[in-house]
Order: sequence, then structure tokens, then C-alpha cells
Amino acid sequence: MQEIVIKSSKDELIVRQLKDCLEGTLDRQWGESVLKFENNKGKGLIRSIEFDWGVSLLDCDICLNETTKIIFNTSKASPVEFIFISEGSLQYQEGDEQEMMDLERYQNIIISPKRASKKTFVFPANTNLKINFIRIRKKEFLKKRNNNVTYLNDLLFSVFQDENSDLPYAHTGSYSLKIADQVKALGAVRDSGIVRTLSLEGRLYLILALQLMEHHEFECKEVLPESLSKSDIRRIHQLSEFIVDSISEPMTIKLLSEESGLSPKKLQLGFRLLYSKSVNEYVRQIKLEIARDLLKNSDMSVSEIVYHIGIKSRSYFSKIFWEEYAILPTDYKKTSKRRSS
Repeated sequence: MQEIVIKSSKDELIVRQLKDCLEGTLDRQWGESVLKFENNKGKGLIRSIEFDWGVSLLDCDICLNETTKIIFNTSKASPVEFIFISEGSLQYQEGDEQEMMDLERYQNIIISPKRASKKTFVFPANTNLKINFIRIRKKEFLKKRNNNVTYLNDLLFSVFQDENSDLPYAHTGSYSLKIADQVKALGAVRDSGIVRTLSLEGRLYLILALQLMEHHEFECKEVLPESLSKSDIRRIHQLSEFIVDSISEPMTIKLLSEESGLSPKKLQLGFRLLYSKSVNEYVRQIKLEIARDLLKNSDMSVSEIVYHIGIKSRSYFSKIFWEEYAILPTDYKKTSKRRSS
């Protein structure tokens, strides 16, 4: 495991220190610092851009060849960080005594370590990671007219006020596709010059607003539309096991909704979030994977397998099997048997 120690809280200096370790090229245009690298360390792109009132954006789209600890060790107050992971996952630790926290894909994350406390992010090896950091230096942001931080809940407000500099703060909230869509739009900005800068800043504040809104609703024990709680995610995982165990039975949205205790809308949202598929697409995929394994490893006939996975029409099964694997089930079975013998 390699370690990278960062001794600054300023985005531009962070990117420079990352360049010293990851190598690559560092370019600056329209107020953005962009680090690109592709070497024995891995490949990817890291960009930073600073705006007024202590607000900045640090974007990572990387894949590292070795598990990497990035340790931020500075004596100055750390910014409040609003983190959103669009792809992959990582771990976070404050100091040396706190337990590692799992930071997961599509989860709304807010962290603010206590003053002079080091923070560690662990980036897994050979994993595509897309991470969006919105960083706010508290004292500068409080100078912003109409910052309205008094509307935050008491604890988060005190974090912004820096009243509890010795009190670490970490929020790992709901999972949101609405925020994911806005982060994706942020990465798709292709304008140049002032139009680009204004577009990025506008998108950044919209994402920040959505993250604060999620935090507020989370504290009020409510869930926003287009978001899921941890218990919802757990139910979706349990439902995926139910689907495998009941693969011979009819799988309707109504049945799965009753089994999970989630509404049909939330059910569809959960499968889109976890598996990037609708419920029906996911069920069909599982049926095909089970059928493929049975064709390869069992003596069941194609007709028996079709019945076992709960599909009524053999011709329909052959059609969707061909669409998925570009081979007919009978041919796949013959090929698999020849290889095994």
C-alpha cells in the first residue's frame, strides 16, 4: 500500500502535491488546475477550481494500480467537505484512533474533522473511482452576504461557525440519484472561458443545495424523492436474494413490493441505483445467469431449465438468451459439454 501525505488544505497545492507522487502533466486554464496521468501508478484525471467565498471543487476520475492512502496532515482548520461518489467506493478515517468509515456510491457525505486532526482516505486498487468534493472554507464562506447558514441544523451550523473546532463531524446520509444526475451534468460541461466558469459554479451550488437538503431531511427522518435510506438499500439487497431463491415463481412488481415493504417507485429507484437496471431487467438477467449455469453444469434439458427459471415459452427464452449471449441455448449446452469432456 502506498501513502501520499498532503500538507496543505488549498486545492491548487493539493493537486501539485498529488502530481509529485502520481506524476503526469499539470495544466492550468480558465482558473482550473488539471492533473492527467497514465503510468505505473495508474491513470486518471484530477481537477480543481476555486470560486469566491472559500468554495472550491475537487474532482477525481481515477484508477490506481495500488491501494493508496491519501493522508491530509495540516495544522490549519480543514474545510467542510461535501462528498459524492458517482463510481466506486472508498474509506475514510479521522486521526489514528477512529474506526474506518465506508463511503459508498451515490451516498450523500459531509465531513468536517476537528482542527489539526489528520484525515485519511483509502483508495482501493484497480477500481474506477469518480468522486466529487465540494470544499468550503468556513470563515471565508461566513463573509458571504446572505449565506443563510443559520437555517442549518444546530450541529452543522456550529461546524460552519467553527464553534466546535475540537468536535469532528461526519454525515453519511441517504443515497440519491438526483444528486448523481447533477454531478454527471457538472462533469459534462464543455463550454470555455467565462461561460464555462459560470456553468460550473452554478452546477456546484445546485449540488451543494441538494446535499444540504438531503442532510436536513435525513435529520428530520424523512427521505427526499429520488433518494433511498440505508434501510431501503438493505431491503433491496435482501430482495435480490429472494429473487434468486424464488426464481421459478412469477415475479411481478406488486409481489416484490409486498415482499420488500417498499413502494413500486422506490423499488425501481433502488434497482436503478444498485444495479443500473429496472426491476424487470434485473429479474431477467438473474434468470439468464441461472439458466446459463444450469446449461453448463447440469444434465437438465433446455425445457426443464426454462420451467425451472419460471419462463413459460421456450422460444421466448431462446430469443432473450441469444440477445444476451449471442448463442442459442442448445448450442451453448453442446459447446459446454464438449469443453468439459
